[in-house]
Amino acid sequence: MENNKKFCNIPNKKEAPLFGWPWENLDSFKYLLYGPLVAKVIYAIYKGEIKNDIWCLHILILFSLRALVHQLWSIYSCMLFLNRTRRINQHGVEFNQIDAEWHWDNFLILQALVASFLYLSFPSLAKFPIWDIRGFICCLIFHIGISEPLYYWLHRLLHSSNLFHQYHWLHHSSKVLHPFTAGHATFLEHLLLCVVVGIPTLGTAFIGYGSISLMYSYLLAFDVLQCLGHCNVEVFPCHLFDNIPILKYIIRTPTYHSLHHTDMGTNFCLFMPLYDKLWKTMNTNSWDLQREISSRKTSRVPDFVFLAHVVDVMSAMHAPFVFRSFSSIPFSIKPFLFVMWPFTYMVMLVMWAKSKTFLFSFYNLRGKLFQTWAVPRFGFQYFLPFAKEGINNQIEDAILKADKLGVKVISLAALNKNEGLNGGGLLFTTKHPNLKVRVVHGNTLTAAVILHEIPQDVEEVFLTGATSKLGRAIAIHLARRKVKVLMLTLSTERFSKIQKEAPVDCQKYLVQVTKYQAAQHCKTWIIGKWATPREQYWAPSGTHFHQFVVPPVIPFRRDCTYGKLAAMKLPDDVEGLGSCEYTMGRGVVHACHAGGLVHYLEGWKHHEVGALNVDQIDVVWEAALRHGLKPL
Repeated sequence: MENNKKFCNIPNKKEAPLFGWPWENLDSFKYLLYGPLVAKVIYAIYKGEIKNDIWCLHILILFSLRALVHQLWSIYSCMLFLNRTRRINQHGVEFNQIDAEWHWDNFLILQALVASFLYLSFPSLAKFPIWDIRGFICCLIFHIGISEPLYYWLHRLLHSSNLFHQYHWLHHSSKVLHPFTAGHATFLEHLLLCVVVGIPTLGTAFIGYGSISLMYSYLLAFDVLQCLGHCNVEVFPCHLFDNIPILKYIIRTPTYHSLHHTDMGTNFCLFMPLYDKLWKTMNTNSWDLQREISSRKTSRVPDFVFLAHVVDVMSAMHAPFVFRSFSSIPFSIKPFLFVMWPFTYMVMLVMWAKSKTFLFSFYNLRGKLFQTWAVPRFGFQYFLPFAKEGINNQIEDAILKADKLGVKVISLAALNKNEGLNGGGLLFTTKHPNLKVRVVHGNTLTAAVILHEIPQDVEEVFLTGATSKLGRAIAIHLARRKVKVLMLTLSTERFSKIQKEAPVDCQKYLVQVTKYQAAQHCKTWIIGKWATPREQYWAPSGTHFHQFVVPPVIPFRRDCTYGKLAAMKLPDDVEGLGSCEYTMGRGVVHACHAGGLVHYLEGWKHHEVGALNVDQIDVVWEAALRHGLKPL
C-alpha cells in the first residue's frame, strides 16, 4: 500500500455513498433517536416488568458509560498541567478541528441502534448470566484471531488511493489527535467497525457463552484502548517495554498510533502491533520515539505567559479540560452547568486549599509559544481581606517561576493586578528588582481600546471608577481631546491630583460629580465601578455603556446598549488556539492579554506596573495594530 499522506487534506468534492450520517441534519436532535429505548424502559418500570426489557436498560447504561469514557479521556488529554512534557504533537487543537469533530459520538448512536435491532430480532440472545469465564476466553480468541487481522486489512484497504480519497481522508484531516478523533470517521467506516466489534461479542453469544459482564467489559475496554491510542499523550514508561519486550507486540501505544497519522503507510493495527510486525508495516521509529517522549522531563519554555484567574464556579466549567466543545464557544450559562455545580464547588474548595498555578491553554504565533496560566482563585475570593496575602503569594510564585524558566513577559489578568491587592503589579517588581521577566498589567492597551471605542464627535462622557488607574488615564486622555469628563468620585483630593496632571488648558474639561444624577443627560457612560440597576436608571434612553469593571455590569436597561469588556482579536497567523477566553469570541482576548502580547512582540524591556503612562496609550495602540491585532 502506498503512503497516502498527499491525500490527507484533500476532501472529495462529491460525497461518496455512505459517507455522511443519516441523521446529520438533525444536529443535537439526533439524541431523540434514543427516545424509543428510553420510553420502553420507563414504560417497563411503570408496569413493573423491567426484567422483560432489561437489555434496553443495559444498552442505555452501557452507551452512557462509553460516552463517559471518551469524555474522561478528553479531560485527561487536555490537562496540560499534568501531561505537557509527554505530549506527542505539541500543537493545540484548533477551532476548525473541534467543529469537524463536534458529532464524534455518532458512532455510539449507530451501535446503540444496531444493538436494539439485534435485541428485538434475537431476544433469546439477551438472556445472559451475569458472569461466564468461558465467554471471556472465547471473546479474546475471537478478537485476536478474527477482529484484529480483519481490522488491519480493512484499514489497509481504506488507505488505497480511491477509498482514502472518498472516505478515510476525513479521519486523517484532524491535525492533532484527541480522544474524540477516534470517533471522527464516515458512516461506512463505522458500519465496518460494527462488524469488527460485533464478531467477539455476538460470536461469543451465539455459541452460548455470553454474559452481561462480558458485554460491558469488552465494549468499555475497546473504547478505552481507542481513546488511549488517540489521546496524544504517551502514558507508558519506556522501561515497561524494556523489562517485558513482548508487550511491544500486544499494546498499541499513543506514540505508535500517532506515527500512523504522520507516516500513513505504517502502523495499521487496531490494538496489537503484532500484525504490523507479521505483515511488515511497522514503523521502524516506533519504539525509539516512544522512549524519547516517555522519558522527556521538560517541555518547551513559553515566550509569553498570561496569568489568568477563575471568575466564578460556573465559568470554571468553561476550562478547556472540562468540556472541549463548550470551551470553544464564548461562555454563557447553560442548563447542564447547574447539575455540575455541586461537584465543581467541591473541586473549588480543594483548589483553594491545595492547588498552585496551573497551565491552562496555549497557542503559537510566528514560531513563538504563548501560554495562559491560571491562579486557582475565584473572583469573589479577591475581595476577602484574609485571602489577600495568599493570592499575592500565588501570583508571586507564578512570576518567580516564569523568571526561572526564562519567560520574557508575564501579563496579569483583571483581578490579579487589582490596585488594592498589589498596586497593579508594583508590589512584585519592587520586592524583586532583579526580575528578568517583564511584568505587565496591560492596562495601557485596555485604556486605548476603550478610548478608540468612543466616537470622535462625543463632547461629554460620564466616568465611574474615575480615580482608578484606568479611570485616571482615560480621563486625562479625553481631556486632551477636549471632551468634558464628568468624574464620579467623593474624594476631592484624588480628583484634584488627577486634574493637575492634565495640561493647564485641558483641566477645565475634568469635572467632579458626586452623584449619578449628574449624568442624567449624558449618553456616553464609561463604567469602571459596579453600577446597580438603580444607578443605571439615571442614564437617559439611548445611552451606551462602555465598561472596564470586573465582573461586567448586568445589562438591565433595554433602551440602552452595553459594550463588552475591552478586547482585541488576535493576529490571523495564530495557531493552536481552540478555546475562548471567557465570554470573548473565537480568537478574541481581553485587552490586558493583548497588551502583554504587544509588550513581548515589541521587545520592550520595562515593566508595565502601577500607574498608567498616558503618553504611551497611543504608542501601544499603534504597536498593536502594526502586529496584526484588530479592534472589534
